[in-house]
Amino acid sequence: MQDADKTVIAQTLNWVSRFIVAHDICPFAGREMARETVRVEVVRSKKIEVALEELMVEVHWLDEHPETETTLLVFPTLFKSFDHYLDFVELAESILVDQGYEGIYQLATFHPDYCFEDAEPANYTNRSPHAMVHLLREESVAQAIDHYGDTAAIPERNVAMLNAMGSEAVEHLWQRCCTVDD
Repeated sequence: MQDADKTVIAQTLNWVSRFIVAHDICPFAGREMARETVRVEVVRSKKIEVALEELMVEVHWLDEHPETETTLLVFPTLFKSFDHYLDFVELAESILVDQGYEGIYQLATFHPDYCFEDAEPANYTNRSPHAMVHLLREESVAQAIDHYGDTAAIPERNVAMLNAMGSEAVEHLWQRCCTVDD
């Protein structure tokens, strides 16, 4: 593995641990991080077609490795534009359906410039160090929801927490969480 890929993986895992888990942005992430069932794969392609192929390679890998709960597929050299990234996500979701994976896997989306309409600082719930898609097993998501209860309250809680912190503080925290300590 290249040193650059190791850095991308470290940045990603720091962000998950220090932002997503530490601030309970996703109440399900901590369990999988503790169990070490989160896989991070770096895709260095600069072509959407290759990124889509790599997505399906990862889906097949997950099919063969049920001990791995989820994958973060990270694209550090592709999707500098958030709009370009959203186009990719639409294609990726279509391919999952076309390949018979609807109801088996779903995608969660993250990008450094993620933007919900008029939602600053709530945008940070989906801002990551690099563009990525999170491949989730739908069966596991359903089980987590059954165990957790009212998941509709999660986004509202996150928005309230981030708003209370303020945009500047959240940006500073996010920047710190996306770095790698030397």
